[in-house]
Amino acid sequence: MEKNNNKEEGLDLLEGEKDILLDHNYDGIQELNHPLPSWWMKSWAASMVFAVAYVMFYHFAGGPTSSEELARDMVKINELKAIAAADVSNFDIAHYNEWKAKNDATALGNEVYETNCLSCHAEGGGGDIGPNLTDGHWIHLKNRSPEELFPFIRDGFEDKGMPAWGELLSKEEIYAAINHIIELKGTTPPKAKEPQGEEVEQI
Repeated sequence: MEKNNNKEEGLDLLEGEKDILLDHNYDGIQELNHPLPSWWMKSWAASMVFAVAYVMFYHFAGGPTSSEELARDMVKINELKAIAAADVSNFDIAHYNEWKAKNDATALGNEVYETNCLSCHAEGGGGDIGPNLTDGHWIHLKNRSPEELFPFIRDGFEDKGMPAWGELLSKEEIYAAINHIIELKGTTPPKAKEPQGEEVEQI
């Protein structure tokens, strides 16, 4: 487009811009009244409509307050926690075996052990704060069976420092831990703690 040098106004105008030149003149500075993009105007109009609807709903039409929304969400969260707790409360050997058949129990068991158990039972299950998991001695259990291990891992033994993992792990994660403990039987960890409790298994 050709420029029109408007010396009187001190502004170089493109052809057709005279029509949008504003009368404002601040210390010799002038401006053109270019319209805003249509998408911006539409977004602005939509935000105004939303703001009016928001104020009407939450301030005049009985919309829930933040405290009420939090209380409602907490009810849902507690319901889900109760369902999860009920799921962890029961052990079914058939369900455990089915889970093992459908999953890589060894890999999942290693992951759960390293994340949650290694700090007390050490690398390879040799024992540190907690007892050695590779020998045939047990302090509280009678055998290394899923039926014995599940409630012990779930409920823990807090007097001896064993937390109740049922509050922190899912049922499948407890299954993975059980499988890992069973696979530790008779292995040779880097550092093995002396046996504790009674010998209940032949290694």
